[in-house]
Amino acid sequence: MRTRQPTTTALEDQRIPVRAKLAAAWTSFMFLYVYVDILAFFKPGVIEDIAVGVVWEFDISQTLLTAFLALMAIPILMVVLSMTLPARANRITNLVVASVQVPFAAFNVVGESWTYFYGLGVALEVIVLAFILWYAWTWPRTAPSATSPDRETVRAQQQA
Repeated sequence: MRTRQPTTTALEDQRIPVRAKLAAAWTSFMFLYVYVDILAFFKPGVIEDIAVGVVWEFDISQTLLTAFLALMAIPILMVVLSMTLPARANRITNLVVASVQVPFAAFNVVGESWTYFYGLGVALEVIVLAFILWYAWTWPRTAPSATSPDRETVRAQQQA
């Protein structure tokens, strides 16, 4: 006698730690950030302007490139910080940095003639930043266990 095997099986849906979600989101944000800049090289006139020492309206200088590097370092460092900071500092840092990045991302569309290209880039960046804000804002909390003393009890015992 044959036993009938189920034709479909449920996929295991493992819980992903918030730290991993945040690091993945910052990595995705970083790729979007970089690829918008890389793809912008294909706009007519961009390479020619760079060849004569101009990016947008700015003269290429050590200061300008240092500022670009510092801005790019933010999402890069957030990947590491999201995996290493203690939970409370991690949550606060992600909320602050992602909140600051939203208007900065929107600034990239101001004054651009290629509104579809930059608009899509900014929209995607803002969506990823919204995920970061959501993950950090809804970071799961743990209730104090019945067997572990609360902070006030521990403080009182240490002072005695």
